[in-house]
Amino acid sequence: MTAREALAAGIDTLGLEVDDAAQAKLLAYIALLEKWNRTHNLTAIRDPERMVTHHLLDALATLPHLGQRPALRVLDVGSGGGVPGVPLAIARPDWRVTLLDSNRKKAAFLRQAVAEVPLPNVVVAATRVEDYVSEAQFDVAISRAVAELSTFVAATRRLVRAGGCLMAMKGVHPGKELAKLPDDVRVVAVPALDVPGVEGERHLVIMEAGGGAK
Repeated sequence: MTAREALAAGIDTLGLEVDDAAQAKLLAYIALLEKWNRTHNLTAIRDPERMVTHHLLDALATLPHLGQRPALRVLDVGSGGGVPGVPLAIARPDWRVTLLDSNRKKAAFLRQAVAEVPLPNVVVAATRVEDYVSEAQFDVAISRAVAELSTFVAATRRLVRAGGCLMAMKGVHPGKELAKLPDDVRVVAVPALDVPGVEGERHLVIMEAGGGAK
């Protein structure tokens, strides 16, 4: 199965509506990631078909939990090679997505992707989340790179509007990490994600921390 076929089949399995133009952009992003990955250590995955399943489909599997609100402001914390922010931005071009990563090499790749794919609804911020200042708060902050939920919440909650969500992509159900969350953080849900082509457990921790409190 080619990368194109794997992507189309995976999107169909996930029950998502992602048009042909968006799918072409998703594949262009993966091609650019694979090209840069030959000389820069952006991802441990080298095979384009595995990039489709483990990067694109893994990110797109979160879409049903993000809703359909237009002009959603999304912050991808520790974006790395652009996951999940780039796939989300391509699939939902009306959303406004900020890719945040302190690694200059990865930020350089992200800026190249924004210019080359292109991604007019995406901006890149090369800084630590603790130092990041935004003109407006976000509706959603999401991360696949976070080590501990409590660390993610502490660093990110001030950037999210009251009623907004903090989302962390995890493997196995993070019961111990959930138990360490502050009392004022409400865990909305921890749905299991069935990602086509990806073995092992995947979960999305959806939290609400009101008011961007410190």
